[in-house]
Amino acid sequence: MIRALYSAASGMTAQQTNVDNIANNLANANTAGYKTRRAQFQDLMYQNLVAPGSAAGQQTTVPSGLQIGLGAKTSSNEILFTEGNFVQTGNPLDLAISGAGFFQIRLPSGDLAYSRSGQFQLDKSGNMVDSDGDGLDPQITIPPTALSVQIASDGTVSYTLAGTTAAQVAGQIQLANFQNPAGLNAIGQNLFEPTDASGAATVANPGGPEGLGTIEQGYTEQSNVSVVDEFINLIVAQRGYEANSKVVKACDEMYQQINQLKN
Repeated sequence: MIRALYSAASGMTAQQTNVDNIANNLANANTAGYKTRRAQFQDLMYQNLVAPGSAAGQQTTVPSGLQIGLGAKTSSNEILFTEGNFVQTGNPLDLAISGAGFFQIRLPSGDLAYSRSGQFQLDKSGNMVDSDGDGLDPQITIPPTALSVQIASDGTVSYTLAGTTAAQVAGQIQLANFQNPAGLNAIGQNLFEPTDASGAATVANPGGPEGLGTIEQGYTEQSNVSVVDEFINLIVAQRGYEANSKVVKACDEMYQQINQLKN
């Protein structure tokens, strides 16, 4: 019974982490570019009371053995990079990536971070920046006298000035992608940084032969969180937690009965 107590406790801890993960997904249901996380679990070590395949006699072996598991743990919460819905905003600086890839954001430290959120603005110098004021990389600068801004599907940024018909090219947006995007490290503010698990960034123009997506101007990519699925996961997690708590209660009652035995 002592094993059952600890196994049930580990199950309660795992389900608590699962609920924490679900809560974060639901909290970011309206966060542009957010990617949902799915909790994954592993069983813990086993005690081999009778090892499978051990000798049962001179010419026979135990067919299945007797192994008692010691519970479960949360092993990871994988990021699911399925594409979210696109919402038209009419803002020429709102961008969405149709397909694979990330925007490159230059942090104040000089390091690059990566984001699926394309809600850009102009700072006082006319540079395209995210909501925290960190610049898009490569840097794109729009003059204050520009009448309109056009961003093509291949990332070419151009603008028109008063009294002219020809568009002026402001720069080229490049996207980055990774061999294993699920291995990226989330640092908040809709940003990711590469790790050894994700591999190094591959940078190219949108829509090129490298397989990167295209740019959609005037759209934002919404969170890919399914509220319905998350509520279902929440119910399952609650029932799992409840079931493990009942195992703890049952073990306690069994111990109580043993303690009340009289000679």
